[in-house]
Amino acid sequence: MFELESKKYSIFISHTGKNEEEYSTFLNKLASAHDFEFDNHSLLEEITEESLEKQITPVDIVIILSGLYNKYKKIIQRQIDVAMRLNKPIILIRPFGMENVPPELEEIADDIIGWNTPCIVNAIEENYQE
Repeated sequence: MFELESKKYSIFISHTGKNEEEYSTFLNKLASAHDFEFDNHSLLEEITEESLEKQITPVDIVIILSGLYNKYKKIIQRQIDVAMRLNKPIILIRPFGMENVPPELEEIADDIIGWNTPCIVNAIEENYQE
């Protein structure tokens, strides 16, 4: 009869301005998710306050890859600051193969999950704000 129209989520994935392996792996996991559509607003370019504002403003969810945080703390923190200022839900992805996340990230996260694709999709759907 009638097919339900699926929701297309607008997301921002934390990045360093270049194509890091963790970023690519995460993006591939999302792309392989069954019945899940998304637009990635992350632009791998020079990271300025203005470019981050443009990337994050239209999104539904901000995803922070905490495995990049220690190595690229200033860049990732700038992304978190913009997301918080814009009141975007933040989903924190644990470092691959690890359970612990930096405590300062744990405090700001709306959800903390691992690398399981169904769990990632579920967290995005649950934290989505219209």
